[in-house]
Amino acid sequence: MSQQEHPARQARPSDAAVVAELLDAFNREFDTPTPGTDVLTARLRRLLAGDDLVALLTGEPAVGVAVLTFRPDVWHDGPSVVLDELYVRPGLRGQRFGHALLEEACRLSRERGAAILAINVDGEDTDTRRFYEAHGFANIEPGAPEPMFHYYRALA
Repeated sequence: MSQQEHPARQARPSDAAVVAELLDAFNREFDTPTPGTDVLTARLRRLLAGDDLVALLTGEPAVGVAVLTFRPDVWHDGPSVVLDELYVRPGLRGQRFGHALLEEACRLSRERGAAILAINVDGEDTDTRRFYEAHGFANIEPGAPEPMFHYYRALA
């Protein structure tokens, strides 16, 4: 199946509830805290109206979502982009919905002038790591002997 068979489209503020439901399902599937769909919907209505956050949807009705954040980058003329979330409903995985979302994320990032698309993946999540690696992503910079690491610190 090609991306044309599963087109991905940019979500509008009116799609906030759909995006929220998919993101909430994603966190619940992996036992990750979620503020719930009402809180997410309110946030997404505001965020999707701006330029810093983009959500992509695929399927009709939507069965997959990708969330990208854009920010200025001192090292490149274009923005830095992070693929914050990519989720496809469990029963529909392996049917290239995720591929369509990732390809559209790359296309949109290039269109907006980004030099890199970054993704954070848990080390033990080997299926997800394999998916991104199959799409040309790496966790080792060319010539570097060790993988890159992502550090974070909760501030609240």
